[in-house]
Amino acid sequence: MFNLSKIFVTLFYIGYFKFMPGSIASFFSLIIICLLNNFFDKIYLYSIFTICFFLSIFLVNIYQKATNKIDPAEIVIDEFLGIFIIVIFYDYFINLNFYTIVILSFILFRFFDIYKPFPINLIDKKIKNSFGVIFDDILAGIYSVICLMVINEVI
Repeated sequence: MFNLSKIFVTLFYIGYFKFMPGSIASFFSLIIICLLNNFFDKIYLYSIFTICFFLSIFLVNIYQKATNKIDPAEIVIDEFLGIFIIVIFYDYFINLNFYTIVILSFILFRFFDIYKPFPINLIDKKIKNSFGVIFDDILAGIYSVICLMVINEVI
């Protein structure tokens, strides 16, 4: 089970990149999820997200226990889920073109994921289990969606 968790939580070993694994995982996740968004109805995207979310909680827990590490850098499935949140709301950004959405999504998500404004910082510091590993990135995705909605309305 550990090998499966290792493949899943590192997004097929992207998490083992030496230089900026979170940013590389976010970039690849954005490409993959945008493609999924083009080919599947929203109900399937919601289903994929839900399955990945619950699998992540389970498999991150296995990985953390096996490696004896809490939120190691190689776990990047949380970036995938955070980016997924943004793409789910893609249809709401009607005033922005595709490339603007993609670029801003990446920049905003990485900003919130790295700098962790309140309450993301509390979750990152206080919840040291698999849910905490995932939830701070989901909040970074939600913050990014809010910013994109504001930008969408201003333009």
